[in-house]
Amino acid sequence: MSFGPKSLTARVLLLATLWSAAALVAIAVVISTLYRESADRGFQDLLRAQLYNVINSISIGENNTIAGNPALGDLRFAQPKSGWYWIVEPLGTFAAGPLVSSSLGLSNLAVPSVADVPFDTNYERFYVLDDGSGNKIQVAETEVVLDQEGRAARFRVSGNLAVVETDVRAFSNSLYLALAVFGVGSLIVNALAILYGLKPLDHARGALEKIRAGEAERLQGDFPREIQPLASEINALIDSNQRIVERARMQVGNLAHSLKTPIAVLLNEARLLEKQQGELVRNQAEVMQGQVQSYLNRARIAAQRDSVLSRTEAEPALERLLRVMRRLNGEKEFELTILPANLVFAMEQQDVEETVGNLLENAARFAEHRVKVSVAPAPADIRGGDPLRRFWLELVVEDDGPGLDADQIREAMKRGKRLDESKPGTGLGLSIVREITSEYQGLLDLSRGEQGGLKARLILPGVVKEVA
Repeated sequence: MSFGPKSLTARVLLLATLWSAAALVAIAVVISTLYRESADRGFQDLLRAQLYNVINSISIGENNTIAGNPALGDLRFAQPKSGWYWIVEPLGTFAAGPLVSSSLGLSNLAVPSVADVPFDTNYERFYVLDDGSGNKIQVAETEVVLDQEGRAARFRVSGNLAVVETDVRAFSNSLYLALAVFGVGSLIVNALAILYGLKPLDHARGALEKIRAGEAERLQGDFPREIQPLASEINALIDSNQRIVERARMQVGNLAHSLKTPIAVLLNEARLLEKQQGELVRNQAEVMQGQVQSYLNRARIAAQRDSVLSRTEAEPALERLLRVMRRLNGEKEFELTILPANLVFAMEQQDVEETVGNLLENAARFAEHRVKVSVAPAPADIRGGDPLRRFWLELVVEDDGPGLDADQIREAMKRGKRLDESKPGTGLGLSIVREITSEYQGLLDLSRGEQGGLKARLILPGVVKEVA
């Protein structure tokens, strides 16, 4: 399965991964924020409870002093510089001195004014400050009247916020680890689900490749409900294409049959005319015959060149042509090389035989002793710009004759042009080859070969047939 930038599977996997990652990050942030808010509320509730414990433990003693020994059940209120402190300060004309926890000692807290941090409706206020020992603490404060004489005191209880931070950090680490494991597991499950869900598309692609390779004529397979309409439309398109090709073949055959007899009559009648007139009529009739055949071929090729079912195996088709050439040219050697052996032309057999046959006739006409034919996959840089990314074959026909120079090659490619009038022929062979090759969007190139003769090189569409 391909995972390129245009791959549907890659796109779905990428989107699912991005969405899952974004969702997990959002969930982690939300849960972590909610837990922090809950931890802050719980910490304030703890300080409020300790504050009221201190209030319940304090009274006015003898000599107008504050008496009491709050037992908060937390050793941190006894540990110096721990950040856990309680303070009781008398208010107004109450002449008693303050009462503080042993953890605060002789230190003092820089308490903000009531104007900066006012009391709430419950006459409580909470604020955060630095205790001077490097601890960030939160303070809960209130004022309480201690007796009927109106003597009051201000109560403060503080707690070290490092406890909250440590708790939140531990929770966040556990949360992130759990979400990471869950996220990786979800991505794996999503990937498997996506791959499984898109598997029918792979089956459809494989079925199309079989059609393109000539191994099947229809899109076959049991497809899901969402893909079945596409498969049905493709099969309907193939059926329509076949009907168009058959209709074009029939029309071409009818036209060829209707013109064959008039042209044959003209050729026969030309023999009864005087030599000069008869030669003129015969030449023109032959040219007309060649042109009609050429245009019929072009019409037929245009109707079938895009058909996915036009396939001709290279080896048997070329072997048949070479057997004929060996019988007609017994004194010359014909050599065929096809690598790999399972190459197939994406062309009609008649077009392959006419194209290669014309090249073989030219090669046999001018060869001294040997004609070489080879077929191989075309180099990638030759048809690298093909937007359809089709597969191309390189067919080479080379002889050991005199060959042609560049000017002669240009003349030979002209329709009806014969460079050697001593040799039989109409001069239409290379032109027909060029036209058929062009109709299949291929290439024709003539040059001097390694044996010194003419080297005809064709780039034609093809496929590689799978070997069972």
